[in-house]
Amino acid sequence: MEILDVLTTMAKTGRLGPVFSGASWSNVTTALGEPWDIGTMSRNRKWPRLFAYGDLELSVCCCRKISLICVQTWRDVIELPPSVAGGTDTFPADLKHANVVSALDEAGCSWAPYPPLTFGNQCSLVAIPTGANFTFEIPEGEESVLNVLGLPGDGHDCTARTTGEDH
Repeated sequence: MEILDVLTTMAKTGRLGPVFSGASWSNVTTALGEPWDIGTMSRNRKWPRLFAYGDLELSVCCCRKISLICVQTWRDVIELPPSVAGGTDTFPADLKHANVVSALDEAGCSWAPYPPLTFGNQCSLVAIPTGANFTFEIPEGEESVLNVLGLPGDGHDCTARTTGEDH
């Protein structure tokens, strides 16, 4: 499987294997194993937390559901869990705007420019089926290169305080 196949599938379905917005954190860790714990997203609370499986980054809220998903693509190599990436765990990066657009078109995934994240030395597009956002860096004098793919959250506002769980 190629990295553009993985990313276009995410853009069309909003999923990467067991990972999707609103997925149970225990189901994800059962399927993918223990992630890297990047840390808290607040100085005052232990949750929400940011976790990573290589370049797949997940924000997990207080109720232990995935609230945000992104794949960092700005590094030299993109690392994903092999079980969700067709058995491959690393992919070459340097994904050009034209190649991403072509892959979306070939996959039948409609898209549009995304003006709110298009400014300065970056441009962005959104996949219509899921709201997946592709943000590109525009190096001076070069073609735009994919920096990150983000899947939107499910919009829930977790204020859950469950007895016995650390918040």
